[in-house]
Amino acid sequence: MMADEAFLAEVGAIGNADLVKLSGIIDRSAQAGMESAYAEAQSGGPVVLDFTDVTFISSTGIALIVGLLAKARAAGRAVRAYGLTPHYQEIFRITRLADFIDLFDSQETAVAAS
Repeated sequence: MMADEAFLAEVGAIGNADLVKLSGIIDRSAQAGMESAYAEAQSGGPVVLDFTDVTFISSTGIALIVGLLAKARAAGRAVRAYGLTPHYQEIFRITRLADFIDLFDSQETAVAAS
């Protein structure tokens, strides 16, 4: 793995939402970073996941996203995503993740959704 592909999650607020900017590879090595990012995203509003700079998501990475989704749903929080490539949009549909995470074309539309 190249250094620029190491997993990174940055959390910030935008509107009433917590924006979690993900980058690099989401695989088993991303677990601590994903859990830490969700713990930091505590506004109580929607969680918006930015996948724009994600280069690869393994099956374990999908499981980590499912775990984050489960925590958010238990807390009554919506989860939204944007920046997924067409390939990963299809993976989210096939795995039924798209049934529980609303997919958007841009940060603006993800944040503005009600």
